[in-house]
Amino acid sequence: MGSLTLGVIIAIASLAIILAGMPIAFALGFVTLVSMILFVGPTQYEMFAEYTYDALHDFALLAIPLFIFMGAIFARSKASTSLFDAAYKWLGKLPGGLAISSVIASAIFSAISGSSPATAAAIGKAAIPEMKKRNYSNTIATGAVVAGGTLGILVPPSVVLILYGIAVEVSIGKLFIAGIIPGLLLTTLFSVWIYIATKLENRGIQVSSAEGAEYVKNFSWTERFRSLFQIIPFILLLVAILGALYAGIATPSEGAAIGAILALLMVIVIYRSMNWKKLIDILLTSTRESTMVLMIVVFSALLGTLMSFLSIPQDLANLIIGLDISKWIVLVFINLFLLMLGLFIPPAAIILMTAPILLPIITGLGFDPIWFGIVMTINMEAGLITPPVGLNLFVVKGIVPDIPTGDIIKGSLPYVFLLLIAIALFTIFPGVVTWLPDLLM
Repeated sequence: MGSLTLGVIIAIASLAIILAGMPIAFALGFVTLVSMILFVGPTQYEMFAEYTYDALHDFALLAIPLFIFMGAIFARSKASTSLFDAAYKWLGKLPGGLAISSVIASAIFSAISGSSPATAAAIGKAAIPEMKKRNYSNTIATGAVVAGGTLGILVPPSVVLILYGIAVEVSIGKLFIAGIIPGLLLTTLFSVWIYIATKLENRGIQVSSAEGAEYVKNFSWTERFRSLFQIIPFILLLVAILGALYAGIATPSEGAAIGAILALLMVIVIYRSMNWKKLIDILLTSTRESTMVLMIVVFSALLGTLMSFLSIPQDLANLIIGLDISKWIVLVFINLFLLMLGLFIPPAAIILMTAPILLPIITGLGFDPIWFGIVMTINMEAGLITPPVGLNLFVVKGIVPDIPTGDIIKGSLPYVFLLLIAIALFTIFPGVVTWLPDLLM
């Protein structure tokens, strides 16, 4: 049986078991064990334990639980409310100003959370009730938070970019820098769409009560500049993490440790929203999420090692590179493939399962792996807001259970098209992604 046939069998089996409801990590581990029995033989069984250890014996992985911990700290504090309040004082009088403020706040919060669901939950709890109070439509209110949350996996530091860097062995620092300009451009695209959609609805800053009318007053310049002091701690924290990383003072894991310690101190001293009960809850939540991600890392690495042992990625790369078709057509099909996976599987699993297989194809066609990491991440963003398994959709539904799920999905769909436009833009002009990391590193 040929290697590509084996690859198809393994891929179909993995997807079928995941869709059947088995946890992703266990599904990948089960497929790996069965594939070893069927296609490799008993002489290689010892590699299962050996590569399980090797997959976790990587200092860079320490950054994942630390960034998850840091994001959880801010998600459970008053920090997200402070961000939203500062953004609103500057942008609230624009049509759709509250929704635009939630996107801006999400972009800033993303820079210290690294997680899309954490960003959507933290900002959504502050923003959506205020938007509903001021008569925003369900689609605009929820769509802004759902889309703004996706920035959590693109704006550095991002857990997904860390996983991609580990999976394909490229510089995590370069990936972080490469995500800055795309993150700013997507924030701008989302904000422009909110402005247009609100103008079309002609209801963006209308209010439904006297209380609402009081809230949309004109803020003085003194109040606006004073509100900036609320986000200075975030900026200082981001500068501390990324500055230590890019200056070569710290590795990503050490930078994450710095960020986690500073975040905890910031929430205790500045925001005064931490107690022992909340801290224990944060630790338990972070441990659960980190364990889930790291188990996916382990079993994805095992499956990838097995497929490499069977020469599946190499033969697939040689086949595609040898085809007499344009590399751009191949890239389109790769993007479609990633978008389809994103409908059913979370970003971390997709990155770890597919990146090692796709990398030989991408580099063989002459594409930059750093650039592809950003494009792949934007594909994952689209999956986070697309049914049936769009995680951010369920996060927002949990915040506002009274809003119909159909309205949340309707509000998210325009942002899916904006993400596709961004992919096309970065494909036509790859320098938008690669210019800054090439300049700084």
